[in-house]
Amino acid sequence: MTHIYNFSAGPAVLPKEVLTQAAAEMLDWHGSGMSVMEMSHRGPEFISIYKAAERDLRELLAVPDNYKILFMQGGGLSQNALIPLNLVGHKPQPATIDFIHTGSWSGKSIKEAGKYAKVNIAAVGKTAVPPLAEWQLTPDAAYLHLCTNETIDGVEFAFDNGVPAGLAGLPEDVLLVADMSSHILSRPIDVSKFGLIFAGAQKNIGPAGVTIVIVRDDLLGKALTICPSAFDFKLVAENESMYNTPPTYGIYIAGLVFQWLKAQGGVAAMEQRAIAKAELLYAALDADDFYQTRVEQHNRSRMNVPFYLKDESKNEAFLAGAKARGLLQLKGHKSVGGMRASIYNAMPIEGVQALVDYLNEFAGR
Repeated sequence: MTHIYNFSAGPAVLPKEVLTQAAAEMLDWHGSGMSVMEMSHRGPEFISIYKAAERDLRELLAVPDNYKILFMQGGGLSQNALIPLNLVGHKPQPATIDFIHTGSWSGKSIKEAGKYAKVNIAAVGKTAVPPLAEWQLTPDAAYLHLCTNETIDGVEFAFDNGVPAGLAGLPEDVLLVADMSSHILSRPIDVSKFGLIFAGAQKNIGPAGVTIVIVRDDLLGKALTICPSAFDFKLVAENESMYNTPPTYGIYIAGLVFQWLKAQGGVAAMEQRAIAKAELLYAALDADDFYQTRVEQHNRSRMNVPFYLKDESKNEAFLAGAKARGLLQLKGHKSVGGMRASIYNAMPIEGVQALVDYLNEFAGR
């Protein structure tokens, strides 16, 4: 049987060890006689699962004690609404939010935030992150929103000591909010430099349906009055993500992924693997002009690699050949076309090597 490698951008590949353990525990979790899907979210069995997941994520990302970790529903897209609903209520209305527009997900965030606040697009860069000198920030903005890795467009902020590179000149009172959905847990980050970090789980954490929010304590209690109570970060934090029924099975799988990451050596080890995989793949794409990439080299994503055939009439043949070799989900997002290989933490380097071999074969190298 052909070995299958899934390059989907999300829902994405999960570690085989995690899927194997989840399968073994499906009908009876640790002798409880219940599947995790059947447990009360307030029962001792699930509470132990939740506590372990929260503890392991805090350890993996070195989350300071003055930050809350929330496990919420709705995905990263919903947070584009929930974050302004939660963070602008203390400002004179309408508050202003600054955005750096680096791709499709930044654009979605801008559109949604505009329903609850004024939006200032401080800088635009679709093939690279614009330099800080070009940013036109708003005095007394509620916060500055960054998408630190654009899943669709493949633009990723370079980082320096756990912080987006080049931001040392930002005024100290600028509150950073970061959408890290598609590269969280793939590189060390200095959580203390951000007011809030969020990430949909279905790329590098677990199944769709869970969203991680890491929020500094002093930002709680600043919600607009129209914010639904189930999505008020302060209420969610006070109730340890149990204000309403959380996505229990998704949290369980996320917890298994966190355990797997720790066994692999943690985030630092994941970064070294990510670098190796990305360098291998980009080298094949750069070998000649048969394939094209459109992101400037210093901002190329390690997780999401969009690329294009110089002769796009060969697209369908390329995808058919890839599928025949067990290389799945390589079609690019409908908004940009071309191809895209997502090489998250759970993608082994053997999968990237198999893709590289096919790239070379198809190009006739």
